[in-house]
Amino acid sequence: MSTPLLSEAEIADALAGLPNWSRSGDNITRTVQAASFPAGIDLVRRVADAAEAANHHPDIDIRWRKVTFTLSTHSAGGLTALDFGLAREIDLLASQSD
Repeated sequence: MSTPLLSEAEIADALAGLPNWSRSGDNITRTVQAASFPAGIDLVRRVADAAEAANHHPDIDIRWRKVTFTLSTHSAGGLTALDFGLAREIDLLASQSD
């Protein structure tokens, strides 16, 4: 069973609760400025653990202390509740970073 795509209204409502995230087409993205390169790598490791547990994996770009997370449910062809659930988890993990 596939995960259903969210409507435009559902996406807008979900984004309203995630002020650090922005939408570009079928993706939502957030960049986190880590305190140091090792802190950024640690954040990536913790997000990887959460993503593996959820069986939903972000695209991750690491540029020194800047870590960018991009979410989309590729199998559904757009944004689903899985993306916003993982975005909330990433926000929580980022708030716990050094």
